[in-house]
Amino acid sequence: MLETIQNLNPVLQALLATLFTWSLTALGAAGVFLTRTMNKKLLDTMLGFAAGVMIAASFWSLLAPAIEMSEGSGAPPWLPAVIGFLAGGAFLWGIDRLLPHLHPGASTNRAEGIKTSWQRSVLLVLAITLHNFPEGLAVGVAFGAVAAGLPSATLTGAVALAIGIGIQNFPEGLAVSMPLRGEGLSRLKSFFFGQLSALVEPVAGVLGAAAVLLMQPILPYVLSFAAGAMIYVVVEDLIPESQHGANADVATVGAMMGFAAMMTLDVALG
Repeated sequence: MLETIQNLNPVLQALLATLFTWSLTALGAAGVFLTRTMNKKLLDTMLGFAAGVMIAASFWSLLAPAIEMSEGSGAPPWLPAVIGFLAGGAFLWGIDRLLPHLHPGASTNRAEGIKTSWQRSVLLVLAITLHNFPEGLAVGVAFGAVAAGLPSATLTGAVALAIGIGIQNFPEGLAVSMPLRGEGLSRLKSFFFGQLSALVEPVAGVLGAAAVLLMQPILPYVLSFAAGAMIYVVVEDLIPESQHGANADVATVGAMMGFAAMMTLDVALG
């Protein structure tokens, strides 16, 4: 299997990997065909799990390789990681302030970004779409780094990252489709919007892989940028959403399990 993937163009590798992560979002969104409501404790646990996966992926798959790649460059090895990490967070912060969106469970008057008259369903989808971009970027950059021949980047590590991101995409699909169904949209429309939120991942993945191949010297910055963007999503959205209510303990356990699962995938396969 890995030999077949290795023979593919790195941009195609990134595209296939992010199509996989999108498919798990679609699978999660398909839960709307089974039920109209989602057990809140289970959803909070799954959101916590997603947060744990993203935290672990940010370090093991992105920041650690970025620091390793910077060693021997003449500059402090931590500098590109710090600059890229903060730039990624700043980028998401800026987009968060500009793009109209609404987090699941929030009232319409709490919509963020530029004020607009867009429908609530559109705002909900945009919120998850915004958060899916750094995930697709991270996967694309990982495959691009392998093609660049960097010793700290491995194909198995890139595959592990794609698997981890895909696993945590499942609850994100549910987090979009279930609220939409609860607001009266049909099952088909709820599913459509749920999976639509992750279509940005293949786009970001292809852009990430292409950027690495064209601009290899900035790879540590790009890896760290993706990590910073993902951590921003975790702290700004996933953790607060999973901790809001009476399920804080199980959400925390979910986060621990997600971190452990992603760490195991990355270390065992990478």
